[in-house]
Amino acid sequence: MKYRAIGENHLYGKAYAKGKKCVAARVVVYVLRDYRAEALRRADPLKRPINRIGLTVTKKLGGAVVRSRVKRILREGYRAVDRENVIAKGNLIVIVARSGSVTAKSTDIAKDLKYAFRKLGMLSPISRGGSESECKTAK
Repeated sequence: MKYRAIGENHLYGKAYAKGKKCVAARVVVYVLRDYRAEALRRADPLKRPINRIGLTVTKKLGGAVVRSRVKRILREGYRAVDRENVIAKGNLIVIVARSGSVTAKSTDIAKDLKYAFRKLGMLSPISRGGSESECKTAK
């Protein structure tokens, strides 16, 4: 399934400034309630609520080939978590790659994302998995 991307730069800034944040070993996840979620749900032919996803991979991690590979792995990790668990819909989700994500597999990223989503209250408490990390709410 293809996911709707965050298209406006100001939404990244809002997610960084006002969103909840969870730091995992290979990714940092920011989550903010999407105020356009209801309009997007009504526009969807199947009337399903959706999350808008934004991926951030900096040049510090490598050249264009490396960054594209990391983005593909992040997308696949999100898909794996979304297939196995129920993720709360109607949010802006920004996933920032850390240096460990360059050599990581999609299963490693999926574990970190599952951990982060559970800590942020976006997964059902039945889900298992995770890594050693910390989470906090941004001001």
